[in-house]
Amino acid sequence: MKRKIDPDKIKLTPEEEKYEREADSYRPVSRAEFLKIKEAIDQWKKGSVLNMRVNSEDMMLIKEKAAKLGVKYQTFIAAHLHRLARS
Repeated sequence: MKRKIDPDKIKLTPEEEKYEREADSYRPVSRAEFLKIKEAIDQWKKGSVLNMRVNSEDMMLIKEKAAKLGVKYQTFIAAHLHRLARS
């Protein structure tokens, strides 16, 4: 026998609550805009792998900064490398 779930009794994580609040702010986009966004995502996914040694203290500081921003440290590093390459 399946148990029914009462949506009012479900406890959401802070991240889920944020998405719930922002759900009304999403808007449909034109096909052209959708394709532009899709192309940007596809280009981002085509990334190259980079292996390098990093000072452990520097790595700790990078991870702390990324955590303060709420992103993974790999994403944090990739964003900064992207900005450096484009400057």
